[in-house]
Amino acid sequence: MNIRTGDNVIVLSGKDKGKTGKVIRADVKGMKVVVEGVNVATKHQAPRKQGQEGGIIKVETPIYVSKVQVVCPKCGKPTRVAHKFDADGNKSRVCKKCGANL
Repeated sequence: MNIRTGDNVIVLSGKDKGKTGKVIRADVKGMKVVVEGVNVATKHQAPRKQGQEGGIIKVETPIYVSKVQVVCPKCGKPTRVAHKFDADGNKSRVCKKCGANL
């Protein structure tokens, strides 16, 4: 999976198509990511401890990684991730459109 926690991504399909946000959590095994402000569901929560309030809260739910694409910080375009090795043999992620490090 080429998307990591902290990446800025754009949603390609679904009800939130076109929205951008930061990846909060990445589930490699399930191939899903949680993006802030995207795929928000309402959850009815009961109070668990004394003094805690219950109510309706909004929670970001996971979406499949195939529905999002990384946004390059340099050119600002959605791009696929390429991998390059530098002279020391270190692997880095780069933008396929402009070649900037992600």
